[in-house]
Amino acid sequence: MITTQAQIIELEERLRQAMLGSDVVELDALIAPELLFTNHLGQLVSKQEDLDAHRSGQFKFTELTPSERQIQLNNGFTVVSVLMHIVGSYEGTPVEQDIRFTRVWAISTSGSIQIIAGHTSEIRSQQS
Repeated sequence: MITTQAQIIELEERLRQAMLGSDVVELDALIAPELLFTNHLGQLVSKQEDLDAHRSGQFKFTELTPSERQIQLNNGFTVVSVLMHIVGSYEGTPVEQDIRFTRVWAISTSGSIQIIAGHTSEIRSQQS
């Protein structure tokens, strides 16, 4: 299956909207069962753990603004790197920060294009 940049942009927007709305059904459709996701603390998070965090309200996003997106199409997979400005809360604590997401989209074990791997890094501002 050949994936185009337009398809990846559409999938990325579906993901952004699902994260904003904590739409666990849509997130389930976009995330592969075999997901390997490393959060900004270096912890490995499974698909179920990620879905549970959205379902429980642990994450609440009010703003997810992407910038600096790069899409690298490869034979059989696509890598996306995007800087995301995040506003919301984590476990009830207000959060506003910039996070760099790296995601790998590929045909998963379920047979559709899904996120099979991801990583986040917190962007810290330089203070002079």
